Amino acid sequence: MQIHLSELAALRIAGRPRGITSVCSAHPVVLRAALRHGRQHASTVLIEATCNQVNHRGGYTGMTPKDFAALVEKLAKEEGCPGHLVVLGGDHLGPNPWRDRPAEEAMAEAEKMVAAYVEAGFRKIHLDASMGCLGEPQALDDETTAHRAARLAAVAEASAKRSGGAMPVYVLGTEVPPPGGADHALTAIEPTAASAARQTIDVHRQVFEKAGLQEAFARAIGLVVQPGVEFGNHNVILYDRSKIETLQQVLTDEPQFVFEAHSTDYQGTRSLGALVEDGFPILKVGPELTFVLREALYGLDLIASDLVPGYGERPLHAAMEALMSAHPDNWNRHYHGTEGEKRWLRHYSLSDRIRYYWTSPDAQSAVERLYDALRGRLVPVPLFWQHMPAAQQFAEAPLDPEEVLIWRVTRSLADYHAACGAG
Repeated sequence: MQIHLSELAALRIAGRPRGITSVCSAHPVVLRAALRHGRQHASTVLIEATCNQVNHRGGYTGMTPKDFAALVEKLAKEEGCPGHLVVLGGDHLGPNPWRDRPAEEAMAEAEKMVAAYVEAGFRKIHLDASMGCLGEPQALDDETTAHRAARLAAVAEASAKRSGGAMPVYVLGTEVPPPGGADHALTAIEPTAASAARQTIDVHRQVFEKAGLQEAFARAIGLVVQPGVEFGNHNVILYDRSKIETLQQVLTDEPQFVFEAHSTDYQGTRSLGALVEDGFPILKVGPELTFVLREALYGLDLIASDLVPGYGERPLHAAMEALMSAHPDNWNRHYHGTEGEKRWLRHYSLSDRIRYYWTSPDAQSAVERLYDALRGRLVPVPLFWQHMPAAQQFAEAPLDPEEVLIWRVTRSLADYHAACGAG
């Protein structure tokens, strides 16, 4: 069923908690899977882009917010997903992409970015101005952060009034794990202190009121806090609800809010369902979806290697290894150890930094070659049992490789869908 973002707090208070999956990916197959799943279940499809990924200057995907919105709209039409089910969100919108510049210069860019997001139809806006810019501390105090967030909210409000449509809803707060997961093996993650969450809300409320942004603050629906979940390159810290009893009290005292949970990847339905029940109904997922996408691609690469004469020995894997070795900037600060360890991390790390490479021409060419090798072929059951056992339903029928990828991504989305119906 469709759930609106503005309903989440009321549903929690009524004792009927429901959740929404926030799909944080720009990969067309992932987006297609999310939109198809949403259409099949008549459920909300919340798709979010981050400030580094998509911005008015293109981001690392090369897409502006308008480009990203057009891509989602195109895929939604192809999948028959009604527009009223689709919600676009902007994640970590603030000066982060330009934090190597002076604060005023970085904030001027952030203002342009926020305006571009809202004018393109994004209506869930996570305001994140917590990072220091040139000459500033790495993390800013609540007062400075709130003033900058209010400055960006003012731009969002003006842009929404200018472009028409619904006014934005906002998510505040920045106490989140590192983007893409941690770089080291983890043992424990401490949840946000209740006092810190209260202070974040109080300071933002005061600053927004002084700026004449009471209406914008009234549409703040969520607070980003750390529930104690995380994944690193090697492992996952699962949710432990016994650690957030005092944090939950914040929602009792601030009934307009729910918590937004970042880095919920790899938690599984049980932990995700507990998060929804405990006041974290916005579940953000990204790397898990491209991790399982890569898993399926590599499985098909192995099948084609065994099945198709002349295809070669795992040419997709070889192409990605060559590409990542030649262009290490997206992983070399995050993967450590021996050369052998870094090699397997490049392909199989839970942080899935291989996702940055799928848009490159070399990667796209290798994927197309894989598609061409398998499209329409009858794959014997034993090859699926060997390389992708759970996908055996695709055996002995003309194969559409992209359908296998969508199926694999949808299995993860189904875990989230089940969790979001908790209560």
